[in-house]
This record gives sequence, C-alpha cells and structure tokens, in this order.
Amino acid sequence: MIDAVEKRAIISGIGISRIGRRTGVPDLELTLESGRAAISDAGLTPGDIDGLATMGDTPPRLAARALGIQPTYRGGGFSRGGLLSPVMSAFIAVAEGRARHVLVYRTVKMVGGQYLPSNADADGDGSEGSDDDGNDDDGGNDDGGNDDGGGDETFAELRNVMGDMNTLLAAHAFSAVNWLGMHCQRHMHLYGTTKEQLGWLAINSRRNAGLNPLAVYREPMTMEGYLGARPVSSPFGLFDCDVPVDGSIAVVVSASSFAPDCPNPPIRVEAIGGSQGTGGWLYRPDYPKMASSDAAAEMWSRTDLKPADLDLAELYDGFTFLTFAWLEALGICGDGEAGPFVEGATRISLEGDLPLNTYGGQLSAGRMHGYWVLHEACVQLRGAAGERQVQHQPEVAVVSNGGGPIAGCILLTR
Repeated sequence: MIDAVEKRAIISGIGISRIGRRTGVPDLELTLESGRAAISDAGLTPGDIDGLATMGDTPPRLAARALGIQPTYRGGGFSRGGLLSPVMSAFIAVAEGRARHVLVYRTVKMVGGQYLPSNADADGDGSEGSDDDGNDDDGGNDDGGNDDGGGDETFAELRNVMGDMNTLLAAHAFSAVNWLGMHCQRHMHLYGTTKEQLGWLAINSRRNAGLNPLAVYREPMTMEGYLGARPVSSPFGLFDCDVPVDGSIAVVVSASSFAPDCPNPPIRVEAIGGSQGTGGWLYRPDYPKMASSDAAAEMWSRTDLKPADLDLAELYDGFTFLTFAWLEALGICGDGEAGPFVEGATRISLEGDLPLNTYGGQLSAGRMHGYWVLHEACVQLRGAAGERQVQHQPEVAVVSNGGGPIAGCILLTR
C-alpha cells in the first residue's frame, strides 16, 4: 500500500459565501462569510485555527485579524499545484505536524483584484520549507500575500511557466481563450472532436446548475442556444467560457487524528498531483496535451486507486475544452475520446456512470478558480448536496484545477 504523506490530512470543514455578479460586496466581507462557515462546519472556533493559506483577493493579515486567528503557519505557493497549491501545502503542513487546523480560502471579485502577491500584502514568517514529496511549500501566495515576506519567488515561478508568453503576444494571442482555443483546434484536427460535443458539456453543467441555488445561471440551455451564442475565439463561443463572479470559498484542513471529533463526515485525502509546467503553453512535444497530464500521472502514482474507482469528477472548466483535457489526462477516457465520452450528456449526468461538475461548473455556477470543485466534491462525498446529490453514494472523487502549464489535482475519499 502506498503511504503518501497527504493521507494524514483531512478536510474537516467547508464554507461558501454568497455568490453573485457585480455584487459590490467587499472582498473581506465575502472572506469572513466563507471562513466563519468553514470553521463552524468543522466544529471549531477561530482560536483553534493555527494556520492560514490563501490565493484570494483578501490579504491574509486582514483576514486573520478580522477572523480572530493567530496563525503560526502561513501557507501559499504557486508551484506544482497551481491554484490548488495552498490546499496542498496545508495537507503537508498538518501531516508533518507543523499545524493542526489550517483555514484555506479563495476569494474572487469580478472587478479589480490581484493574481500575484504584493509586498504590501505579505504577512509571512518565513517558517515554511520544502516537503519531501516534491511539492514546494515555500512559494508566495498567488493573491494577497505569501509566507516569505515577498512575492519574488512567485514571480520567478510564473516567469518560468509563462516563458513563451512573448511568442503568444506577438501573434496577438492576448488571452487564455486564444491560447486554449489553439489547443482545442488541434484536438479537433487530430481526433475529430466537434463543437457539438463541447456543447454537451455546457448543457450538462447548466442542467446541474439549475439544481444549485447559488449558481448564477440556472435557466436551461439547448444545443441550439449553445451553438447560436456569439463567438469569442474560435472554436469557443460565449457558453464555452466560464462566468466571472464575486464570492469566496474556504476549507479547514486538519490532521487526520481529528477525524473522530468532526461534527460532519471528514473528507480524507488520498493523493495529490502537480506539475512544473515544462513546455509552457506552446512547446510540449505532446501538444495539445498540457500540464494536466503530468499532474494526473503524479497523483495516480501516489495511490493504489485507479480511474475505474472514481464515483465522481469535479474538473476544472475555465473553458469547455479544459474539462476534455482533464478527462483524458486522468485516464477516465483515452486520448481523443473525451468528446464521445460526454456526447449526449448521459454518462456524465447525476444519474450517469461518472457524474461530472455536479454544481454547474464554472461555466454556469461561477468562476471560483477551481475552489468550487473542491467544495462540491466534499458536499457530494458527505451526501449533503440535496436535489443535485448523485444517486449512488460516492466514495471516491477527483478534483482538478488549471490549464496550459498550470495544473493540480486531488483525489478524495469518504
């Protein structure tokens, strides 16, 4: 049996704020909503929290002060796990005894906000190091602070994975929708993937969002409506793109020894995976594959479980094609088979063989940079999703985040 260090961590509490578009609600207020909910859900008080990690718009020092937390561990990073790095770092921290309970939050705003750390936001003590499994714990937070007092390491990491950015910009490819559109076009050329197959993913997500009271778009979507949406960057149209929102999601990561004391079913961490982003956006020899392939391979190497053991998949969908890429990277289907896998939206429905993005995904519920997939996996594994609860009680779920040279994934169990 593989005994990866992350198996000594659990997710003991989850919390989500109100979600909306252009709400005008300050980011700190949203962070307090999700953070307090997660701490309460874990049956803890702010005084029990001894760690804090984030990639959110709210600077950690402000969140800690407002929540009444005095963290001795401060985590973050934009290393191997991409946007999930703070969560993965927290897993390692509690497993190694550097913290007992870590609050991890991600807060996003439609207007304004940061994606890189600033020295003005830094609130670290430099106490973190590098764990022994190749997941670097000492990088700066992507948004709003880091644990070494500055953002130099994070900027350096991003420069490394974004090293081909000048080539893209010189070709007037200014946005991720352009860059990933090229990946998708290549996939269509190689495997015959169709626009309609992308549409089935969007339609399934909208159907699930209709059962989620927090989702921003809940009206049913038809294939005609999907195909008729305005084009954005070929082959993507409006409904291939995720929906910007204001909101915050938080989880409490605890040592596994706390599991018997959890008031709600603890979610166990089976394995994690990340990538160094080798090849950037353009220069992978296996293009149009992405860092998701590396992250998935690493995750499966750290567990005895296999893709066939999955009961549930909550996969990143900043664009429809990213979910296709993750389906193939994770071995849920073979190379070029994601289109047929989702076609008809039967296999991926709540009643299907592998329910997918059960909360509505970023395509319809709202873009929380991959943290809503983590929250939803926990809700489903607990059996607490209400109308959108999958019909069979799931035991194993996979969560993924990222695209291009940035990727991280987590395998969770009941």
